[in-house]
Amino acid sequence: MQFSNGVTEPPVKKLAGLDHLRALAIALVFLCHYRMFGHPDWVNDAGSFGWTGVDLFFVLSGYLISSQLFKSLQQGKGISLKEFYIKRFFRILPAYLAVLTLYFALPAFKEFEGLPPLWKFLTFTQNFGLYLGATRAFSHAWSLCIEEQFYLFLPLILLLISRFNVPRVIAFGLLTLFVAGFFIRAWGWAHFVAPLVGQDDPGPVLAWYKWIYYPTYNRLDGLLTGIAIAAVFQYRPALKEKLTRHGNVMLLLGLALITGAYFLCNKEMVTRNTTVIGFPLISIAFGVMVIAALSPSCILYKLPARGTGLIATLSYSIYLSHKGVVHLTQLWLGKWVEPNGLGMFVICTGMVVLAALVLRWVIEKPFLRLRDRVLERRDGAALKPIKEERQPAVY
Repeated sequence: MQFSNGVTEPPVKKLAGLDHLRALAIALVFLCHYRMFGHPDWVNDAGSFGWTGVDLFFVLSGYLISSQLFKSLQQGKGISLKEFYIKRFFRILPAYLAVLTLYFALPAFKEFEGLPPLWKFLTFTQNFGLYLGATRAFSHAWSLCIEEQFYLFLPLILLLISRFNVPRVIAFGLLTLFVAGFFIRAWGWAHFVAPLVGQDDPGPVLAWYKWIYYPTYNRLDGLLTGIAIAAVFQYRPALKEKLTRHGNVMLLLGLALITGAYFLCNKEMVTRNTTVIGFPLISIAFGVMVIAALSPSCILYKLPARGTGLIATLSYSIYLSHKGVVHLTQLWLGKWVEPNGLGMFVICTGMVVLAALVLRWVIEKPFLRLRDRVLERRDGAALKPIKEERQPAVY
């Protein structure tokens, strides 16, 4: 972008590797949730581990958001809270509020009965006390609540520690929170889930989701992993060079770790192993894959992001709307197309992408242009349109 004084800022490099991973994340989430509707038998197997797509989104968001803030701090620019929150507001809220309006204004759009109160969605606190036995509609917004809480507090925390040795404080804080997660989840399992184990479902399962899976304090592993990667890349260039020197090896290591996590967590998700060890292992595995995707020597970095780039761009809109769209598609076409067949799966997938395109062009793009104008007026400079951020705001 070019400023009024003629100085040109170098364009932001689009990282194909991160687009590949973001497309993978939304594909995993879509397959996982598609099992809730009529589906072919193979979707059960393909989507059984798809819940980890959210953890990949957390790692990506932790890296992308914190790397911007770390860079600003290291360059001595500080952190502009107003600019940061303006960007987050226009990037996240318009599409979210549009889909939220559909859920509350059009009962047919709800994939299930039971919708949490509106204030929980507006305050991004829906993930606390979320009981699937009574409130299942738009339940997937729980992860966006965690993202928004992360966006709210991270810059404030970094401002508080910016007068100290930032790398040292970050390292201590990340390690403390990461280790604390093991104990917090173990305590939650012992007090809320273990007493119900052995009872008929869905008691233990619903308790596990409510007390273990959804609360923010149990799901920080992915965000912390992303922040750790950003901190290393910004403050420890020598270590960054070592990590990115053999990108394909890192990719294989990440795949090996996620395979181990699959066998640890997949067969029976509601277990103590998944609760205590599974979440951090999955986050570390995806963190290693993110490092690989950022490595110029890795195939993910070199592979052009044509199809995956489009899916990555639409991932936020897909995440918000996919359940409602699949529900309506099967509701309308169920009389003519077998709900459990491959044909319905293909149609639903196409409708989800089409709905995401509409949401993207009707809601997201206009508000991103408005964001650019707001920032231009705020800075008092005649800027050319700002290149859109390559960030997964998830999901």
